[in-house]
Amino acid sequence: MSDPVNHPDHYKNGEIECIDALRSALGPDGFQSYCIGNILKYVWRHRHKNGVQDLKKAQVYMNWLVESLEGLIL
Repeated sequence: MSDPVNHPDHYKNGEIECIDALRSALGPDGFQSYCIGNILKYVWRHRHKNGVQDLKKAQVYMNWLVESLEGLIL
């Protein structure tokens, strides 16, 4: 089943999700900055594009940011 918020089908190539490749390529600091940028983007546009779905996407990036800062992920 497709999950457009947590695991969009269009962000997966084989067994690798784009977010995992980005996390690895950017390192912790770069990944955290990437998350902050996406949080801002999704909150900024939510009223004009996808509403609550964009806010949920912002939450996903916020969770990844917190996990990264706490050392739970790269």
